[in-house]
Amino acid sequence: MPSPVTLTLDEAGAFARAALIAANTSAENAESVARALVAAEADGQAGHGLSRVSSYAAQSKSGKVDGHAVPDFSRPAPALLRVDAGLGFAYPAFDLVIDALPGIVAETGIGLAAIRHSHHFGQAGAHCEKLAEKGLVAFVFGNAPKAIAPWGGRKPLFGTNPIAFAAPLSEGRAPLVIDLAVSRVARGRILSAQKAGLPIPEGWALDVEGNPTTDADAGMAGTMIPIGEAKGAALALMVEVMAAALVGASLAFEASSLFTGEGAAPNLGQTVIAIDPGMSSAGAYGERMETLVAAIEAEDGVRLPGSRRLEARARAAREGLTIPAAVHAEIAALAGEDWRDA
Repeated sequence: MPSPVTLTLDEAGAFARAALIAANTSAENAESVARALVAAEADGQAGHGLSRVSSYAAQSKSGKVDGHAVPDFSRPAPALLRVDAGLGFAYPAFDLVIDALPGIVAETGIGLAAIRHSHHFGQAGAHCEKLAEKGLVAFVFGNAPKAIAPWGGRKPLFGTNPIAFAAPLSEGRAPLVIDLAVSRVARGRILSAQKAGLPIPEGWALDVEGNPTTDADAGMAGTMIPIGEAKGAALALMVEVMAAALVGASLAFEASSLFTGEGAAPNLGQTVIAIDPGMSSAGAYGERMETLVAAIEAEDGVRLPGSRRLEARARAAREGLTIPAAVHAEIAALAGEDWRDA
């Protein structure tokens, strides 16, 4: 079996960027996408990392994603930003939101960005984290192609629909970040097992008849089991409203696959909410958060959510990224021999 390949963060970025440019993506969009994928890989979120390059490239090459799209926005109300991703990659649209939303919040105390004509938006918490680094409390809701049935049903109608939240902490500390999908595991983990011909643990998925399964093929054809069972399915519905209906995007059961180059554009949606915590708390936010965090960290064996992400990020900065040989080969086939010059 071929050995994994280790790349520095800069090399990984150039590698992904070259592959995307070769697949009919503009240099500006390739930079935005590659930066997000490398960051996810560094944070230990490989399902949102470099393994996505080949499917993204296939979609850009086929035109399912417009690799040259330039996101546009309007401001129909003081606290509302409407963003059109142009059926391109989501990351350039998020770059725009993260740049523009803090100025709106400075005026209004709260701001909402509604992103339509969008695509897979990767590591949801990373977008919130960037806003928290600017001093804002932030939420992100995003829908995904169908994978979860309403509780008691068999037909998938909702996506795994991520929810993310971030809040600034005291100076010198990274923000608190909470990032979760409403399925028990990410669908990409079942896909990985399917590709490897391996079984999946019981409790991850149901087959098309609604029965528990350990067969990855049956799990991909069936539905994902939500966290908290009926409560998780209700959360999936909530996110569908927040990210699709509220934005005017495709519902999960209308959206095409994010893993293949065939079909129409997924046309997904995302909603970002940012809040000025100093304004809302009349200046008490910082002290309240310090008290809360101190109480949590005083408990033996407890640490704040996201600490493993920060450890992985620091390790990647020191040691680089080690990726499976198969993923490296997929990207290399796209990037060509001169990718280091891209």
